[in-house]
Amino acid sequence: PTCGEAIVLHPDVNKVAFTGSTAVGKRIQSLSSQHGLKRVSLELGGKSPLIVLDDADVDQAVEVAHIGLFLNQGQCCCAGSRLYVQEGIYDKFVAAAVAKAKAIKLGSYSEPGAEQGPQVDDIQFKRVMGYIDKGKEEGATVVTGGGRHGSKGYFVEPTVFTNVTDEMTIAKEEIFGPVMSIFKFSTDIEVVERANNTRYGLAAGICSKNAPRALGMANQLRAGTVWINTYDNFDPAAPFGGYGESGIGRDKGSAGLEAWTETKTITMPLDGPKC
Repeated sequence: PTCGEAIVLHPDVNKVAFTGSTAVGKRIQSLSSQHGLKRVSLELGGKSPLIVLDDADVDQAVEVAHIGLFLNQGQCCCAGSRLYVQEGIYDKFVAAAVAKAKAIKLGSYSEPGAEQGPQVDDIQFKRVMGYIDKGKEEGATVVTGGGRHGSKGYFVEPTVFTNVTDEMTIAKEEIFGPVMSIFKFSTDIEVVERANNTRYGLAAGICSKNAPRALGMANQLRAGTVWINTYDNFDPAAPFGGYGESGIGRDKGSAGLEAWTETKTITMPLDGPKC
């Protein structure tokens, strides 16, 4: 807090960019107006939905969901932490997703075959475990995981919840850990409304074999990035950033350069002064 606040308040700093929590982003935005007006770009938290439609390839969708949630121990701002699966394939999908989560090998990344390491520190470990406990208290069902792995290090078991409702804490707040919540939905209209019912809007995903259906849905989702049949697929030329409390501005691509550019207009008549 000492270093960051000094940078934001310094009169010689004209532009501030930050990647991190929404709470800190709000603090930066507030401080940036205390000494002049600084330009600010923020890439903040998320509670991103991943929607699996009933025409999806289930095996592919499970792989997409697995990467979208468990990458980097779930410590990813755009993690697909709200997983909506259409009712016709729900049971099949859950069974496959649980089997894949159970197969994850935990351990130090120096160990051969390790797929999931520890959380970044004790604070984050306790935060994730607190959310798992909250999910249990509020009535969600732990299908696998739900506890600490081993007795050393900040390892959290890959956890899958079912019977999660949109009002539960684990459905609304960013967990930043290996905790997958699977929801059931009936119609496309329903799931778009539920997916957009969040203060965040960093990313989203859709799994479907029907391109027009997926693209039509993508246009309705309030998210800065929407992946179709893939997740966490980045390109330096593709702008990345969020809606709502997921941030301001974009990184990458030409849009990312605009945040660091001041536009100037110079006008000079070629044939003498004009009014």
